[in-house]
Amino acid sequence: MAKKAATLVQLLLGSTILWLSLLRSGTVSASKSVTASLAAKWPETPLLLEASEFMAEESNEKFWQFLDTVKELAIYKQTESDYSHYNLILKKAGQFLDNLHINLLKFALSLRAYSPTIQMFQQIAADEPPPDGCDAFVVIHKKHTCKINEIKKLLKKATSRPRPYLFKGDHKFPTNKENLPVIILYAEMGTRAFGKFHRVLSEKAQNGEILYVLRHYIQKPTSQKMYLSGYGVELVIKSTEYKALDDTQVKTVTNTTVEGEIETNEVQGFLFGKLKS
Repeated sequence: MAKKAATLVQLLLGSTILWLSLLRSGTVSASKSVTASLAAKWPETPLLLEASEFMAEESNEKFWQFLDTVKELAIYKQTESDYSHYNLILKKAGQFLDNLHINLLKFALSLRAYSPTIQMFQQIAADEPPPDGCDAFVVIHKKHTCKINEIKKLLKKATSRPRPYLFKGDHKFPTNKENLPVIILYAEMGTRAFGKFHRVLSEKAQNGEILYVLRHYIQKPTSQKMYLSGYGVELVIKSTEYKALDDTQVKTVTNTTVEGEIETNEVQGFLFGKLKS
């Protein structure tokens, strides 16, 4: 009976030691890596708008061709997953791009390379400022409206008002004339509000009545943060722990090393250390 008890105790002690050693090894092998993410100061921007900016860099013609195919694409996003919406954007863009440029578009979207451009237009729209409660609005020589039936009225005396300043990145509808009344549309591409305005303005631009300019505007930005990828981030962790060192020992070691180097100095067979002694 005593032998059985002793054996049982030994087994229990052995299993406890084994368990502790495994626990210790698990703790030591635990990952100590630091993960850092970079969030922009502006909210997340729609991929459809970023894709349109990629098309604009290809050519102004491709931008407007792409725009006509996605006039109300944002409506379907409400019933689709983000992945399906992403694939639909690539499918629409594939009508005007080859496989190489599609891969470049995927890369640009993964880096969110055109998100700052969308935010730039958003800031320009905020400076207008937008009329209250409007999903989209137009500016006709300093006059604002979000009602399509008021466009004709505001166009009558548009030339008597100051002409708006146009930026290099503005999207101008293709036209042969430049000296025309300018209508700037602030809207989110792919929405119903955008589709209604675009239908009227593009028709007027084709008839040579106006110079139609589009600027991105998101009436209700998302609350999600805009995480940037592909940007260099340096995480510096400084140790504030001070260690006491006996510098007298360091000096002794240094002096001994220097003397040793002098003693072993040899120039063309002459040992100057021995000559000095």
